[in-house]
Amino acid sequence: MKVTINDVAKLAGVSMKTVSRVINKEPSVRKKTYDLVMEAVKELNYQPNIAARNLAGTSSFAVALVYDNPNAYYVIDMQNGVLSRCRDEGFELVIHPCSSTDDQMQDEFKTMIQRSRLAGLVLTPPLSEQQNIIDMLDEMNMPYVRLLSGREEQNEGKNNCILVNDFAAAYEITEHLIKHGHKNIAFVLGDKEHKSTTERLAGYQQALSDNDISFNQSLIFEGHYSFESGVNGAKHLLADNNKLGVTAILGGNDEVAAGALFAARLMNIEIPAQLSISGFEDSPFSRQTWPKLTTAHQANNVISEHAARLLFSKARSSRKQEKDIITNFTPSIVVRESTGPAPL
Repeated sequence: MKVTINDVAKLAGVSMKTVSRVINKEPSVRKKTYDLVMEAVKELNYQPNIAARNLAGTSSFAVALVYDNPNAYYVIDMQNGVLSRCRDEGFELVIHPCSSTDDQMQDEFKTMIQRSRLAGLVLTPPLSEQQNIIDMLDEMNMPYVRLLSGREEQNEGKNNCILVNDFAAAYEITEHLIKHGHKNIAFVLGDKEHKSTTERLAGYQQALSDNDISFNQSLIFEGHYSFESGVNGAKHLLADNNKLGVTAILGGNDEVAAGALFAARLMNIEIPAQLSISGFEDSPFSRQTWPKLTTAHQANNVISEHAARLLFSKARSSRKQEKDIITNFTPSIVVRESTGPAPL
């Protein structure tokens, strides 16, 4: 026989309304009452019916992760991070892929929110960087948290967000290559609509400048966050028997770097003896190549779990927070076998 909320209330010696408040994690419940109810929930192995909760009132018990990113590893890590928090909070997770360049995207997005009756959203780049989406969510009074590439000093006055300091991470990787004697460092960029692309390029340029190395536009290949862009970028940069004198390639992400490494090996270029290659994000791509890629570790599952935690806190808040919350994550360099001293 299925355990009901009434059974939990009887065992705990409280009202059904109190049990509901505990299960919904309302902040006003006293700890003693919370512990008493949760002990009864555990003893009876009570499982709340999410669908029934949604039908019973106006409260929503689902949040959405919205993304436009072709990198499956990135999406899975983000999904797992948010999902782990949803399980703790008793919420369901709606996964919503969309195209940021679709003319109908905003209408589609609004329809999804209304149909799913969401409690809030976690927005990933580049959607999190689009002001029209943010304005729409504000008009709908829909709680959200944004994942953004940037530095805190650049984001004053922005809504609650998680910042990933791609600038600092790209600076560190570039400096790592410079310290190994590299001066002709090429960069295969990711999608230009992603702010992470401009931030990583800016970090690369700053590291060059701080080490008195002139920026060379011919060493920049504008591509996408894909394996194919890495292949095409490396072929272009290393063409004509490497007439540009490239000794290192920085990939916009690990998928790009893996493509560059693949192309270099097809050209019989030894890695890292003749060419060093570095990636970004520390995805499985970085560990599936030979040699394994130097990269910047970006804990996407931790970042997205933190975003979900912030979202639930914001959604529960009964009053406007005095100031927006900004949390910073800086990817850290992971040195592996794909980088080494510049060839003599």
